[in-house]
Order: sequence, then C-alpha cells, then structure tokens
Amino acid sequence: MNELSNEPQGAEEGDRQFVTALARGLDILTSFGKTDRYLSNQEIAQRTGLARPTVSRLTYTLMKTGFLIRSDDSGEYRLGPKVLQLGFSALAATDISERFNDQMSELCRGPNPYITVALAERSGTRAVYLAVRRSRQAVTLSIDVGARLPLFYSGIGRAILAGLSEEKQQAVLQKAIAEFPGQRERMERSLNQAVEDYERYGYCTSFGAWKPEINSIAAPLRSLDGSSVYGVNIGGPSFMISPEELHEQYGDRLRSAVSGLGAT
Repeated sequence: MNELSNEPQGAEEGDRQFVTALARGLDILTSFGKTDRYLSNQEIAQRTGLARPTVSRLTYTLMKTGFLIRSDDSGEYRLGPKVLQLGFSALAATDISERFNDQMSELCRGPNPYITVALAERSGTRAVYLAVRRSRQAVTLSIDVGARLPLFYSGIGRAILAGLSEEKQQAVLQKAIAEFPGQRERMERSLNQAVEDYERYGYCTSFGAWKPEINSIAAPLRSLDGSSVYGVNIGGPSFMISPEELHEQYGDRLRSAVSGLGAT
C-alpha cells in the first residue's frame, strides 16, 4: 500500500501491460491491518490515497466477487473467505515452509524460553511472515502468519535484503524511497548495515531498530531453485533476550539451520 500517492505499487509510466484497476483493488485488500475487522470506504480511501468514488466502486466489486464482506448495519467492509483461500494457496505453493518446520522446532529448544522463530518472504517493501513458532513461555512476540514487517528495519527484512543481488537491493531501495521519501537516508544506512552484518556474522541484526522492545538476528535462505530469497529470524522481547545472548547462543544455531536447509 502506498500512502503517499494514488499510484498503485508496481506502476510504471508507459507500461501498457499494467492493469491499474486490478492493482488498486489489491491495494484495497492489503490496506486491512492485523487489528482491523471492518473498514469504511473513507478509511480505505485515506490509507490507499485513492478517491472515495473509486474506492466505492472497487469495494463493491470486491464484495460481489467474495473478497470483501459488507456489514448490513454499518456499511463497512471486512476481508472475505476468498482472501484466506489465496493465503493458504500461497503457503501451499511455498515448499520452504514445510522444509523449515523441523528446524523451527529445533531452534525453539535453545537455552532461552522466550524466543520466537519465523520465516518470511518479501512482498514489495515489506517482509511477510509465512511461518511462526514460539517457545511456551507467556512473554513472547505476538506476531502471526501474515504479519507485514518493514523490510529495511526488521531483522528478517534485512536478511532478505542481504540475500539479494546488489542490483536487486538497489531496485528495492529505490522502490522504498519512492514510497517513503522522508526515510531515504535511514533506509540507505539500514541496507548498508544489513550487508555489513551479513559479511561479518553470516546473518543480520536488528536490536531495537524496528521496535525498541524487540531484538533479533536473521539470515537469508534461498529456495532450492534459487528463484526466491526468504528470511529466517530468531528474536524476542529485548528485556528477555539480549544482543549478546542472540550472538553467543543462537548465531551458530541460525547459520547451521539455514545451511542445512540450503543443502536439502
């Protein structure tokens, strides 16, 4: 979702193959956040930057096709079951999730009972969680499958960036700058740190860079055919797990897990 422009993500001037109406409809679907049950057309318009009449036509169409459900009482919309169907189809097509399942359990058996292990893939300028495994303690990170994290500030996002070619890194950076021009210098520094961390440790770090209360380390993981780059993350509340513990107790575990998956 691009909150600064009414141009949909992926739009390029003069691209005759690009269907703007479809892209705007998808922007509406992704404007729903984790805590949003219902959104009005006005709220969707504010989040997407689209004109209210355009939003009204698109939400009506999405409702008629089953991707949105309209409340009879308020006239607001919530995501429909077809969106969930797409999500499960995407996960089913991702072979890495099944292969990573055993590794997630093993990483959660480490010395700290408050960690969360996750797998994510890039979507635009964000990292989307495909799988999450938590320790059994009550104080863990409450981030679930489908959560969207900032690519340049979260550990898992930085790992994905580090796994891309330099050309692709710069392309993603320019896309992010167009979306958030006020954060250009911060994102450039973050990308440099991701690359430096990966060269130094074999994984990336994010110690309070995304949220002050979260520490994490993460490594890139390529699909077997080399076409996709995922991020594997180990993290937890900063008051329960320190940067030093992540380096000393989980760095080798993370590198081994990613190395093992890459060889299977």
